[in-house]
Amino acid sequence: MAFVYKIVAADEWARAQERGVFEGSTVDLADGFIHFSTAAQVAETAAKHFAGQDDLLLVAVEARDCGEKLVYEVSRGGALFPHLYAPLPTALARSALPLQRRADGAHDFAGLLE
Repeated sequence: MAFVYKIVAADEWARAQERGVFEGSTVDLADGFIHFSTAAQVAETAAKHFAGQDDLLLVAVEARDCGEKLVYEVSRGGALFPHLYAPLPTALARSALPLQRRADGAHDFAGLLE
């Protein structure tokens, strides 16, 4: 199984679960797609876009469950990043786990990635 990951504020995810669908964060909505990361990319994504933030969740979705609306596109440094061009049904989330920070302030992904 290949998973893609979305870092999302816990309150945003809670609202999405009430509706049954995650439309995206403010940045996602502005860009026209939901930004995901692979397991190899997610720590860098956290450091670049979520540094110092608490109350975050790491949402894991099996890539194949997103269908053809999940597209890998060139982004940071030429790497291919997964972008979802559709709302995400929250039922597709295999997990939504709290993303803690280590003593050095960086987010701790130990035991969270498949």
